[in-house]
Amino acid sequence: MFNKLKQFQDLRSRAKQIQTTLEKETVEGSSGWGKVKINMNGNQRVTNVVLTDDALADKANLQNLIKDACNDAAEKLQKLLSGKLKDIGGLDLAKDIQEMTKK
Repeated sequence: MFNKLKQFQDLRSRAKQIQTTLEKETVEGSSGWGKVKINMNGNQRVTNVVLTDDALADKANLQNLIKDACNDAAEKLQKLLSGKLKDIGGLDLAKDIQEMTKK
């Protein structure tokens, strides 16, 4: 039982390390030829939003531009994270969790 507890604590520690590492990664999504820019960190949190004056002129269009910029940032982040998770062992962590719960 104590062995399982130790394994769980190790997995939790590794997960926290991965989360901290990913938080340092950032991407920028944009739309409307740069009228809207969204920065997102590796934990999928929006960290900055930039809107040009041109983007503010039309509310309906602005809403679409924000949505498109968020989606652009999310797509870029997925590509970035797929490589990063391999490098820092994030995929191994998921496998270890699955194996631990089977027993």
